[in-house]
Amino acid sequence: MKKFTKLALVSSLAISANAMAMQAMDDASLGATTGQDGINIGIGISKIQIEKLYIHDNDGLSATAKNTVTGTKVVMSGTPPAPGFAANALVSESAIVGGTGVAGAIVIKGNGKTGDVNKDHGIVITANTQALLASHNLADLQIDSDAGTGANGAFINIAAQVSGLDISIGEIGVTASGTAGAGSLRRGGDDTNYNAILSGLTLKTGQMAANIQLGAAPQGAMIKLNTKMVGGLEIKNLGILDNSTKQGVGDGTAGNRAAGEIFVESIKVADANSTDLTINQNISVMGKDDASNGYIRMVSSSGPIDTYVKGVHLGSRTAGSIGDVEVQGLQTYFSPALGSYVPGSIITISGR
Repeated sequence: MKKFTKLALVSSLAISANAMAMQAMDDASLGATTGQDGINIGIGISKIQIEKLYIHDNDGLSATAKNTVTGTKVVMSGTPPAPGFAANALVSESAIVGGTGVAGAIVIKGNGKTGDVNKDHGIVITANTQALLASHNLADLQIDSDAGTGANGAFINIAAQVSGLDISIGEIGVTASGTAGAGSLRRGGDDTNYNAILSGLTLKTGQMAANIQLGAAPQGAMIKLNTKMVGGLEIKNLGILDNSTKQGVGDGTAGNRAAGEIFVESIKVADANSTDLTINQNISVMGKDDASNGYIRMVSSSGPIDTYVKGVHLGSRTAGSIGDVEVQGLQTYFSPALGSYVPGSIITISGR
């Protein structure tokens, strides 16, 4: 879920709720724009369409890939005894079947459905007209440079306010990566070697805010999200596909079983006993050290949430719903030290 939230926030920095250019500036605004008091930017784009989006894995899955579990355990040592971790040890290891080491790609593309907003475009982003900024821009930025304190304390501060978004995502699948030609930048994929994974989804977000500090970061992270998404987060029309059960042309007729689908009509997420969603998160880019080549670290510290899942259909979206699923007061914790529990979570992302 956090991933969708981040996607909505980052996408919103590029588009606007109307197609108007930046508003006319008075003397004070002009002074700010020329750098006397900082820079104000209003981003005014009413709609973004992306035909296809590819994420290429250039070396694919190795033919010798293994699923390896390495474990440890808490042990007491020293005087007086103190908790620590035992040396890592192999728990289990099994071969992963099917790898060829040939490049593949995750692709988001249009769903081909007549009349659908995603018929020909994998991603369509517009404004949520019920959750706009007062400026009618989809994103407003205030940029300042500051000397900071101490040695190497200078930094740039970018405060961003973002209108709500309607994000429509078409079909998501996996394909064999293509080969870039001499006539364009396009690499694409092999349409004859393609399997759909998700039949699509839509996201609806409320207004949000983010603060970015480049250079030194006295706020404790490069990106700090400390805001309330009015109206919460909603994911609609989410379909997860199982192409391994597909037969023939997969149109649902005799001898042509369609791919199995888990279809969810709606997922709503908000703070416990509320309709809004609080977002408290620090995002940092960690550099190379003796233990790794670097990674992105996201530390969330929000409180408990409620989740309501409406209309769960198993097998196909036309199958009868098994009902709704409601989760109240879900709270996660992370441990900065043994025996310590802090509300929130830590997520790290790195290349391999």
